[in-house]
Amino acid sequence: MIYSKKIYTAVALLLFSFSAFAQNPLYSNEFLKIGVGGRALALGNAHTAIANDVTAGFWNPAGLNHVKSDFQVGVMHNEAFAGIIKYDYLGFAYPFVANNRKRVLGLSVIRMGVDDIPNTLKLFEEDGQINYDNVTAFSVADYAGIISYAQTLNFASKEGGFNWNRVGIGGNLKIIHRKVGDFANAWGFGVDLGAQYNTKNGSLGLAFKDITTTVNAWSFQFEEDEKEILDQTGNIIPVNSTEITNPTIILGAAYKFAKKRENEVVNPKYQDKFSLMGTIDFEVTTDGKRNTLISGNSISIDPKMGIEAGYREFIYVRAGLTNFQKVLDDNDPSKTLSTMQPNFGIGIQVKEIALDYALANPGSSAPGEYSHVFSLKIGFDRNNNNQQ
Repeated sequence: MIYSKKIYTAVALLLFSFSAFAQNPLYSNEFLKIGVGGRALALGNAHTAIANDVTAGFWNPAGLNHVKSDFQVGVMHNEAFAGIIKYDYLGFAYPFVANNRKRVLGLSVIRMGVDDIPNTLKLFEEDGQINYDNVTAFSVADYAGIISYAQTLNFASKEGGFNWNRVGIGGNLKIIHRKVGDFANAWGFGVDLGAQYNTKNGSLGLAFKDITTTVNAWSFQFEEDEKEILDQTGNIIPVNSTEITNPTIILGAAYKFAKKRENEVVNPKYQDKFSLMGTIDFEVTTDGKRNTLISGNSISIDPKMGIEAGYREFIYVRAGLTNFQKVLDDNDPSKTLSTMQPNFGIGIQVKEIALDYALANPGSSAPGEYSHVFSLKIGFDRNNNNQQ
């Protein structure tokens, strides 16, 4: 009986996916909005202005300019819905010097998928008998490869004028592959651009996601008997089509209060004794009206905010607010209420090794569906004394 329920659930999931492919959805490539890194998720995804490590390749490629190590790697694993959905991230960042200026190359790989889904399209024989031997398994997965490049602006700064060396820019080339077993697959390509401006205590960030629009080209492969089954059960038989991801603009700002260590000889990389930082993002989507705090017919604005307290640049405590929405009041359906999602987390950093944890609800608006997210970042220096 339990196995039967799993089969019917899988069929519903499969057919729902096919019906979504047959149209141009409002939410396209949403798996690329879930986010990477325990720090960012704990801060409610308000990370555009403060992305400063290998994960900046995802959030704002300009932030890669702040990678301090000679080479940096980051990993993250997350599971949702009792482990049914798995989300994995692997990132690399490599700073180098060309023409007397620091530049950074980055590579990020993301996979989100559901594995071992029963394919029950051939569960019934021609005589109507059930044959469980005909049930096979397949995966539904989304993949993204992101190639990043960043550098500071190479403009001369006049004495007393604007310091262009504080401005970092970056760009991404995204390659997207989405696959539903042997039934359907899509390829897409997109471009992101980003910029950051940093002062002693503050920072501003600007990211343009899918600035040229990202187009996924879907193709479908069904056998004739599978088409007959879909038709007999009243389901849409999808045809080759395209799916468009419209541009998203993200504005971010952050400010940090810090008390420096006094009378201590420390690594110049780590000078803060206490720190308190606040950060806020405004995500502007252009694909139509969304259920966000501020929404219009063509543009919606989704705010995100977070706060981080640190001690000796060793341990950090974080909290964030995200997923602001308007919902109907259960007591009075004619009224709406504003809701939001709180996230929490901690982080520990020992020189070039950082372990971050977040209690968050990435990629979902369902209440109570929180996940324990862990991410690890390791920096390597050519100097063996600093290598971790």
